[in-house]
Amino acid sequence: MSRSSDEPFFDEAGAARYDDDPMPMVDGSPIEAAVEVLASLADGGEALEFGIGTGRVAIPLASRGVAVHGIDSSEPMLRRLRAKPGGGDVHAVRGDFASTRVDSSFLLVFLVFNTIENVTSQAAQAAVFRNAAAHLRSGGTFVVEVTVPDLRRLPPGERFVVFDVGEEHWGIDEYDVASQGLISHHLSTVDGTLLRSSGSFRYVWPSELDLMAELAGLRLRSRWGGWGREPFTNESRMHVSIWEKP
Repeated sequence: MSRSSDEPFFDEAGAARYDDDPMPMVDGSPIEAAVEVLASLADGGEALEFGIGTGRVAIPLASRGVAVHGIDSSEPMLRRLRAKPGGGDVHAVRGDFASTRVDSSFLLVFLVFNTIENVTSQAAQAAVFRNAAAHLRSGGTFVVEVTVPDLRRLPPGERFVVFDVGEEHWGIDEYDVASQGLISHHLSTVDGTLLRSSGSFRYVWPSELDLMAELAGLRLRSRWGGWGREPFTNESRMHVSIWEKP
């Protein structure tokens, strides 16, 4: 038996499975590594997460004494967050994190696990940076965790890259290089049912993000190849970038 969906990650079924992802951070780091970095940047103040989802980063960050707020467009994901132990300590609202405003200012705004790519136009991605800057206090930081576009694996003339093959999951990325579009196709077996889903994204380059940050009045402080603060190199498959509001 099979079932398909074009909204695989954020509907009721997707929210129920979201925390089962074996790689909760892009580089496979445990959540604790990301929380350690984010807690140090929050420095005991308030933090705002764009795309807070089920709270798998926000809740452990709140347990470190950080007052965490969040914005997410998916009500099923937010319900999962609120139902978790510690979920009541996180102040989350439903909205579009490119434009929704929270009535506070923050030392830290962050957006992890490739969520910037869920914003599928350049103009809207730039709006995310402006919204982050508008929420930041002077000296505050905006953190983005995202993959480096993997176009070196795409042969000339081809659109599809198989990125995962296993007993329970197949993953295939479909690229539209002209528009920086990416459709991620997934085939998963869950309780004997074959689930087929596809999600639309827009991949983005580090230099492009830096320009968006500059236009929003932010400047690059650090860029690492992972949450362990590894150097960012030509071989890095992802990056953690930190921009500061002067």
